[in-house]
Amino acid sequence: MSNEIKPMNKLVPWIPLICGISIGLGILIGTLISPGTAGDGALSPYDKIKAVLGYVEKNYVDTVNTNELVDLSLVDILSHLDPHSGYYTAEEVIEMNEPLQGNFSGVGVEYNIIHDTVVVVNVIRGGPSQTAGLLTGDRLIAADGVNITGDSAQEAIVKRRLRGAAGSNVNVSFVRPGKPGTQQVKITRGSIPIYSVESSYMLNANTGYIRLTRFAETSYEEFMKAADSLRGQGMTKLVFDLRSNGGGLLNTATAICDEFLPDGQMIVYTKGRADGEDRIMATAKGTLEKIELAVLIDENSASASEIVAGAIQDNDRGIIIGRRSFGKGLVQEEKQLSDGSAFRLTIARYYTPTGRCIQKSYAHGIEDYEQDAARRYKSGELLHADSIHFPDSLKFTTPKGKIVYGGGGIMPDIFVPLDTSGNSEYLNDLYYGDVFTLWSLDFSRGEGKQWLKPGYDAFRSDFVVNDGHVKEFYSLSERNGIKADAAGQRQSDKLVRRYMKSFAARILWGDIGYYPIWNDDDPVIKAAVAALGT
Repeated sequence: MSNEIKPMNKLVPWIPLICGISIGLGILIGTLISPGTAGDGALSPYDKIKAVLGYVEKNYVDTVNTNELVDLSLVDILSHLDPHSGYYTAEEVIEMNEPLQGNFSGVGVEYNIIHDTVVVVNVIRGGPSQTAGLLTGDRLIAADGVNITGDSAQEAIVKRRLRGAAGSNVNVSFVRPGKPGTQQVKITRGSIPIYSVESSYMLNANTGYIRLTRFAETSYEEFMKAADSLRGQGMTKLVFDLRSNGGGLLNTATAICDEFLPDGQMIVYTKGRADGEDRIMATAKGTLEKIELAVLIDENSASASEIVAGAIQDNDRGIIIGRRSFGKGLVQEEKQLSDGSAFRLTIARYYTPTGRCIQKSYAHGIEDYEQDAARRYKSGELLHADSIHFPDSLKFTTPKGKIVYGGGGIMPDIFVPLDTSGNSEYLNDLYYGDVFTLWSLDFSRGEGKQWLKPGYDAFRSDFVVNDGHVKEFYSLSERNGIKADAAGQRQSDKLVRRYMKSFAARILWGDIGYYPIWNDDDPVIKAAVAALGT
């Protein structure tokens, strides 16, 4: 789902980032143009680059964009080092760093681009668009008179038109289902929060659940607010969901770890050629040290997520449940250049408390590295734990004698296979064709309104996706170009109904409505609740 608050962050000087620091200095440019020679009068590497670029700029047969050539050169140079060193343009830097900052300036809507149309699927509560009167389901057609439909309904174009400085105005034209003609509204852009805690609620009388999607500047405060609320509801056990959490800020990850670990226990340490070894230890501030803990991970849990999982596992503090994590154990330092561009350079490796480096191999190049997820699926690893083999040389032992392994991610204590029983090509067509979203929008304007008064808890416990709903859904899918598939319908019936109810709850109540309903049939969460006990 595309949305205006889609993550990627703003670079902030001196903020520790997924095991690194961000420094706002134009160091690389200065180095590139520095004069100097290697011994015996030979050109230094830096002067060689300068000489070639200067000659190309002056003598090449066509006019060249030197800045573009430099950007391409830097991308290529850094890409040959490792998979996580890289160069980014000023625009990419802004987009990459927004979620880590925890907010951005815009109109405050989430949207999907469906059939070349921008469809609002959520209006941020209390945000500029809600104040101006936009509603879920509205179709946006223009911003300041510029068309954003058809060929112009592209993520980059829509984002550029809707975002802008806080306090600035944008005139948005839209069509509202059920009302004739085009309407227009002026929206004053504001600061829109990007939340990291997508869901927190009680799974049962004593077990809480928190889902964290990234480790941003605001994530620690969000996490603690959620944890304090759950403790007030009787939480003595916690399921901490880090599945598909790709990482973020190191200091946020270690601050959360510190809440679980007693004073003096190691959280993580790093080793680099230039900076030596740096150890991060837990302090006496922990407020969750007595809470029983299960951490959920999967093949998309990376970096800062793996630091948390490794610290909990190596200190025998909790149970790790799910599937083997991504395997990123490299530390990047990020430096911003004077034109707003930036580069990230791997300067160290990080190690879990027992001494494990969980970075997977990239010895065969970046393309091979990026195929790891596909290899895991083809090998059967996501379905069978015995498909995963670690050499004895990577074996480590926790203080209580548990065997853990380095190299290629964190292996969970309890393996839960990927549930593929209801999958089908037909289900993929329905999902990526946005039919669940379209049906939920229709539902929210009709029958869904009846559930707003009794409220979410009543909807979660009492609403059932019946055969009539499913018939409406499949009729809608055919009208949107997805051919009926009886075999696919039989294969995926349970998942289709589960998606329909979850998506309807998301349209009516936001993410807070989606996850509890989806999680009710989640085998990983069921395994976590069983492992923690009653």
